[in-house]
Amino acid sequence: MIQFCTPLRLNTAAVFGFTMLAVAAPVPQHIDVQQVSTSVRDVVVPRPDEVFGALNKLGGVNWKEYVRTDRQSNFQERPRVALLLGSVIADGFIAVQAEDTPAVKEIGQRVQSLAASINVKSSITQHAKAIIEAADKKRWNNVRRELDLTQNSVQRAMDELQDQKLSQLVSLGGWLRGTEILTAVVSKNFKPEGAELLHQPDLLHHFETQLQEMPEFKSQTPLIEQIQGALVEVKPLIATPKSISPDAVRKINEITTRLDAAIVTKQ
Repeated sequence: MIQFCTPLRLNTAAVFGFTMLAVAAPVPQHIDVQQVSTSVRDVVVPRPDEVFGALNKLGGVNWKEYVRTDRQSNFQERPRVALLLGSVIADGFIAVQAEDTPAVKEIGQRVQSLAASINVKSSITQHAKAIIEAADKKRWNNVRRELDLTQNSVQRAMDELQDQKLSQLVSLGGWLRGTEILTAVVSKNFKPEGAELLHQPDLLHHFETQLQEMPEFKSQTPLIEQIQGALVEVKPLIATPKSISPDAVRKINEITTRLDAAIVTKQ
């Protein structure tokens, strides 16, 4: 696996997003992950717009089923806030895909509150305002773009504050929520082509490596240790040389659902 000599900045487009392709296109017989992927500092990950567009073409998805806006827990630990921020931004993409205006607006406000907790609110205020305004006008492509810019701005601000580790946790929180939804969708209407979109071993290895370099966060937030252990469970399911099985997809969903619940729930 790849080791990284510089911090990897994973924007929302790299780890999670839901820009649909035209669902009228013919259903593909096979999805070539290399054709729907992008390289992020030596880590190849599927492009989310292609991934979830492909899922729609494989059977259609009721995205409203996956909308979630309940984020009432407040945390003091900055690592927990960073993980939660990534999860909430991911939820924003689900709400956009479902074209749920109230949910998008609520999520936009929540993002501002969480960003304030880790001292980067000023970097995303304009994006949050634009998200709410675009949702009111149902300009969903604009909302998607602003969500992506929000994550980029948050991570750039963290880098400027020398908080690269928190930046990684934002990405990790988004990836966990995105993987939870991806596995839920694939499990409901299993097709090998959909399951293959989970094949992201290099990205998983990157997150494992980053968590190993966060001993101070592990003592402050035990959840970090739990996530690290869970990624060890996920690794053989995602990195298998064989096709990812329905049982493996369900197991990954169980693990990521458990972790995301722990991220958003006050313990």
